[in-house]
Amino acid sequence: MGLFEDVVLNAKTAVNAVGKKAGQFVDVSKLRLNAASLSNEIGKRFEALGRIVYDSQKKGENTDSLVAECISSIDDLYHELDAVNDQIAASRSQVVCRMCGEENPANAVYCCKCGHKLQEEDAAAGETPDAEEAASDEPQA
Repeated sequence: MGLFEDVVLNAKTAVNAVGKKAGQFVDVSKLRLNAASLSNEIGKRFEALGRIVYDSQKKGENTDSLVAECISSIDDLYHELDAVNDQIAASRSQVVCRMCGEENPANAVYCCKCGHKLQEEDAAAGETPDAEEAASDEPQA
C-alpha cells in the first residue's frame, strides 16, 4: 500500500502544480487582453485629439481646454497600461523599463535595451548619490 499511496500523492502534487500554472496562464491572458483594450482606447483618444485639433485649426477656434482634457485622459490611460504591464511582468518575474518598454530580469538595475535606470524608486528616495557626493568620495591625489 505504501507504493500506491506514494503514486497517489505524487499524482495529486502534479495535478495541483498543473492547475496552478493553468491559473497563472489564465491570469496573464486576462491582463494581456486588458492591456490590448487599453492600447486600443489610447489609439481612439489620439484619433479624437487629432480630429479636435484639425477642426479647430480649420475653423479658427480656440480649443485649448478640450485639448488639455484629451491629453489628461490619454495620460490616465497610459498610467493604467503601465500598471497592467507591471502586473504582467511581475507574474513573469520581469521588470518593465519605463523609458522603452523592454522587459528585463527582476534583479536588473539598468535596462538591457536602452540603459535607463530601472529602480527609479531608489533614486526618488535619495539613495543614489549625486555628482558632488560621488566626487567627495573619490580619493584625493
